[in-house]
Amino acid sequence: MNKDRLDLPKKPFKTRGGAKAPHRKNTLDCKSVTMPCPQQVILPVSQHIGAPCKPVVKAGTVVGIGDVVAESGGFVSSPIHATVSGKVSKITQIKHTNGSMVDAIVIESDGEMRVSENVKPPVVNNAEELIAAVKNSGLVGLGGAGFPTHVKLSVPDGKKADTLIINCAECEPYITVDNREAIENSDNVLNGVFTVMRLLKLERGIIGIEDNKPEAIKILKKLIKESKEKEAKNVCVLPLKARYPQGAEKVLIKACTGRVVPVGKLPIDTGCIVMNITSVAFLSSYLKTGIPLVSKRLTVDGSAVAEPKNVIVPIGTAVKDIIEFCGGYSEKPGKIISGGPMMGIALANDDVPIMKQNNAILAFTERDAVIQKTTDCIRCGRCVQSCPMGLVPTAIAGAVKRKDTDELNRQGVMVCMECGSCAFNCPAHRPIVQTMRMGKALVKSAPKK
Repeated sequence: MNKDRLDLPKKPFKTRGGAKAPHRKNTLDCKSVTMPCPQQVILPVSQHIGAPCKPVVKAGTVVGIGDVVAESGGFVSSPIHATVSGKVSKITQIKHTNGSMVDAIVIESDGEMRVSENVKPPVVNNAEELIAAVKNSGLVGLGGAGFPTHVKLSVPDGKKADTLIINCAECEPYITVDNREAIENSDNVLNGVFTVMRLLKLERGIIGIEDNKPEAIKILKKLIKESKEKEAKNVCVLPLKARYPQGAEKVLIKACTGRVVPVGKLPIDTGCIVMNITSVAFLSSYLKTGIPLVSKRLTVDGSAVAEPKNVIVPIGTAVKDIIEFCGGYSEKPGKIISGGPMMGIALANDDVPIMKQNNAILAFTERDAVIQKTTDCIRCGRCVQSCPMGLVPTAIAGAVKRKDTDELNRQGVMVCMECGSCAFNCPAHRPIVQTMRMGKALVKSAPKK
């Protein structure tokens, strides 16, 4: 690997495609507020990519904040902890946001928010102890993907990581929680960066942040400059062009390092570990307090929300309770989204609980939720121009129609990250992302040759 690649970048490398999505960062300057303890929380056993957890409590079990209520179901899995103190009322089944039915642990709060006596700071002096602590903390990627962080930090034999990239791009419209993390919790951000670099023996750290967050950029740069930690000289803040999907992992790696993740490979294959800024800040806090991942900062916004806010809530809090804390609905919502408008998931109702990887709840009026009429494709090529991965959605759509899995593989449908840049730029309002998902499903279900 070229040694000059380990220099701290002075400016971002060029990336391709994307969309000029409106930012609408209405809550950019809204300081985070903590929501009062809810009456109950509902904790689905699947709050991450990977195997669901297994409940280790039953109805009647008394828990404190931080007690394990569900153990990891495998290596790619992350334990779940009680987010309020109180009593387990039942283990039931709920409909997950992906449509499947999953087990869920319901805890009735005693209103005390009492931290469990089992909560103690971990002892961490090396990479192995760091990875074990991260697993025990329940940490998953807090930027939306929900990939267990201990897996990401476990560098496989034969691989070498040299660069830590902190994702603070926050390119989705409306969402501002990472910006608030950088401003309100900047000391933990940098302490987390220095800790990961030191224990994993990484040579440089790059904090990638879109240039529409000037206050966060200023604060982080100042703290790095003033830091006496030896790792600080190998860490930089890299302002990025504010263009969606700048925060997508592969796009971010290219922008920060110039490296390209090969098809079918992972960031570690380019020597990079990518962590969300809130994830790395939480890690710093956990190593000091031992309190696992039990709460989440959310942006609550949209035209149907009376009082948009950045809110810190216990994981498992119902969406309707959070909306109520934000003044309720200003008018009847036509659509409620978990996440951002580009890659978020539309919710069937507001009874669903907040999970670890959620970073926003957006509620829009019926006027703003109108779905545009789909018309015929005019072969304008905008979907091709906007694809960050260089795919040809029109060719993939044809292969989906023919159910031609060989052609779908040739066209690279599995490389699609479903960012929606193609659909956003399509003048015919074609359901391109849904078509891509259908193509992936066809490939996955095809007989192996």
